[in-house]
Amino acid sequence: MERRNTLQTLELILSKVNPYEETALQPKKRACLETDLTEATKESTVWREEQVGMQPPFTPIDAYAEDGAPTIMARKNVSSCLQSFLCFITPDMLNNIKEWTVKHAQAELDDWTIGIPELMAFIAIVILRGLSKVPSLRDCWSANLGNPQIMGTMSRNRFQSIMRHLRFDDRSTRSERAKTDKFAAISTLWESFVANCITSYNPGRHITIDEQLFPSKTRCCFLQYSATKPDKFGIKFWVACDLKSKYICNVLPYLGKDASSPGGERLSANVVMKLIGPFLDQGRNVTTDKFFTSLSLAQQLLSRKTTILGTVNKIPQEIRQSTRQADRNEYTTRVFSTADATLTLYAPKRKKVVCILSSMHSVVQTDDTTKRKPNTVTLYNITKRGVDAMDQMLREYTVRTGTRRWPVAVFYNMIDMAALNAHVLYQACAGKQERRVDFLAELARELANSHLGAKEARKEQLLRQQSSTPNSGKRAMCQVKHQCKNNHATVRCVDCYRYTCGKCRREIPWQCQDYDDDDDDDDDVYSGWQPQVALFPSLQRRVSVSGFCGEKYHKYCSPQRSPPRLHLHSDLFSGSRTALLDFM
Repeated sequence: MERRNTLQTLELILSKVNPYEETALQPKKRACLETDLTEATKESTVWREEQVGMQPPFTPIDAYAEDGAPTIMARKNVSSCLQSFLCFITPDMLNNIKEWTVKHAQAELDDWTIGIPELMAFIAIVILRGLSKVPSLRDCWSANLGNPQIMGTMSRNRFQSIMRHLRFDDRSTRSERAKTDKFAAISTLWESFVANCITSYNPGRHITIDEQLFPSKTRCCFLQYSATKPDKFGIKFWVACDLKSKYICNVLPYLGKDASSPGGERLSANVVMKLIGPFLDQGRNVTTDKFFTSLSLAQQLLSRKTTILGTVNKIPQEIRQSTRQADRNEYTTRVFSTADATLTLYAPKRKKVVCILSSMHSVVQTDDTTKRKPNTVTLYNITKRGVDAMDQMLREYTVRTGTRRWPVAVFYNMIDMAALNAHVLYQACAGKQERRVDFLAELARELANSHLGAKEARKEQLLRQQSSTPNSGKRAMCQVKHQCKNNHATVRCVDCYRYTCGKCRREIPWQCQDYDDDDDDDDDVYSGWQPQVALFPSLQRRVSVSGFCGEKYHKYCSPQRSPPRLHLHSDLFSGSRTALLDFM
């Protein structure tokens, strides 16, 4: 049998075909050629291929021209780090936290209470713990690893007591509210925080929307797992932030499937419309990833004078079928257009295609570099990093620590976001650049100032109330302990009213009446008065002043204070006569 090659076999088959059947197939071939320029998807969306550099058939909207800036109300109220922070965590919010915390604590301890200054000092310690990382909470008060600012602000037991009773809502009605609101344990506080973020800052043209996974392993019904994140478990938040300043404009928690949402509506489109809702109708642009981007969302935003730019998934039915062909030449670009948007197909590698959907570009052009990137891809690479950069900034000085209660984990994330927004707001209002770590340290100091002032006032009041000399037959312990460890004392300091031993007192040099005040202001403690030393000719050339502890003696240079009176005191140990200063 004679063997035939493939070409001869094909010619033999074609010679036996009916010519009438051949003419019947010709319209199908012409229809196939027409799809080279236009193609309709399953949802009847017509895509037409355009030449690179040609203007698509739609006209873009007028873009928002201003950069991000604080609102007028925020500019009036912000002049310090603390005021910028209180724009987001307001005194009313702190008062609500105090109310529910005290109510929960008094169920166990009747006399337990806390004030707003102490609650602010508690937040200051939480922020300081984010600046100086230590292995455990106890190490913040340890002798080797402890932070002196934390130890001077509050004791460890008091901090743990506040943390134990910290609450953000009425626990007695939570179960009833949780039936319709999974976020009921902190929803009131969270809504106030989000409203403050929206009303304090006007974002610029580009807003980035993405997800944030706050690391946590607390037990709650909306805990998420993501294998691609550094921390696999956490609470998911949808975040919209300004591209340039990384200001958090709006944020929503993801609580699982929403039963109240209308059927057939995509979750991604619903999230984007909620986040961008306060900033619509102004010509801004939204950058999203392939989870959010769709042609229907682009049309919905365009009706509200807002454009979209983002990668798009090639599976949806509204995208043409030819985009699924991955085998393309390297660094090639194809552009398709519809009535409202353009679709750019760029091949950075031979078997990889990137799809960019844009409703803001009037012309899609490629640059003159080797990779010949289109301008849609270049702009997307610039604007997509907003939320990721914000999340990286939060993690650098985060206040997050281990907790078993998910409302506390959300509260930690709220403090992180409020501190970041406060830093952006303070720099914009003050007109100066400041490192974020310096801002956080100053913020913690200002938060704790009122509590420390009240603490010092109570301490001084207690010292004033103690007797000027110990009870007969008893000696008090030295309360200064600068030069001693645990010495006894019988005399109080005339300034701070603390019992002072002989080692911790200050020696003041003898001075004559002709002493010049301007020679040495630091050592001049006799300015405005002269001691009557003529009555005691047997005194030595130096006066040993037992009434000063040595900390604040320079305050007595003021002539407004009453002059001291010298009297004699017989030293019990050496028998020498010592001149003591008794301030009236």
